[in-house]
Amino acid sequence: MHYSKVCLHTFGYELPPLVLTSDAIEERLSPLYERLKLPAGRLELMSGIRERRLWEPGTRPSQGAAMAGKDVLEKGDLDPDSIECLIFTSVSRDMMEPATAAFVHNQLGLSEDCLIFDISNACLGFLDGMVMLANMIELGQVRNGLVVAGETAEELVESTIQALLSDASLTRKKIKPAFASLTIGSGSVALYMCSLRPNMDRPRLMRGAWKANTKHSDLCQGAASGNATTLMNTNSEELLIRGVETAYATWKEFASFAGWNADDVDRFFCHQVGSSHAKLLFNTLGLDQEKNFETLQIMGNVGSVSAPITMAMALEQGKFQRGEKGAMLGIGSGINCLMLGVEW
Repeated sequence: MHYSKVCLHTFGYELPPLVLTSDAIEERLSPLYERLKLPAGRLELMSGIRERRLWEPGTRPSQGAAMAGKDVLEKGDLDPDSIECLIFTSVSRDMMEPATAAFVHNQLGLSEDCLIFDISNACLGFLDGMVMLANMIELGQVRNGLVVAGETAEELVESTIQALLSDASLTRKKIKPAFASLTIGSGSVALYMCSLRPNMDRPRLMRGAWKANTKHSDLCQGAASGNATTLMNTNSEELLIRGVETAYATWKEFASFAGWNADDVDRFFCHQVGSSHAKLLFNTLGLDQEKNFETLQIMGNVGSVSAPITMAMALEQGKFQRGEKGAMLGIGSGINCLMLGVEW
């Protein structure tokens, strides 16, 4: 997959106002820790996550996404009427129907001529949205558009804590499937993409590669339809192995493009699950972990928001600069993997 006309013009994001530390979660779980004789500090030690962010109670995914969208419009000095496409891409959504994009569209005051829809693909949603919008731009179907995501972890984290505290039959082995849910955080991100124009000094989308490994779709699953409780069941150890396995196959294809091997890429922006995941991923792919720009310690796993908000922060902090190449490495339950090459 090759692009020649797609500009990543402006990123925006919103950090939720509430900070929940791993220590605070463990303090709430102290009865369970004491019963199972679990050592304090285990959550941060195993995940590498010191804290994650949460929205104020009642905040909807569309509201978070709209905040990030407004940040983009302000930073890019963009007229809402000029936006031709809006794609909402989160795991979280306001409701089954209508599309959450409808609520974001209304909150941003976009034109009635703006094409809107949702894309859902676990933690890969935002990168999939970038590909969909890039394809439309490359084909000349639209000149520009917004990709947005707003993840809301509050209900999942609280439901998981309550479930762990209420089940007296839990053992060390039985709590493992719930562990990943305690690493989740909230946040939102948005990206304005447009047709590349002469002398436009902005990063460009250049390449992409993907793989699907769906025989492992049972390794990370959310609540079944109709279940009123938000809970996830994750085989973290097997998911780690199979996710990196899928990433390895994807990287082989991605790196086969001339100028996009491990030495050519200056910065990596990953979907962040945990510190052990990042270490195994980079070791298996033969990548330099010093090139990995991370937000894991302060954000946790923010679902579809993780990789793009990490790139947005790197740009903001001058960690991804003019003349460099970056690779977005996305892995989502399913298992799916998508890697995108960005050049500035």
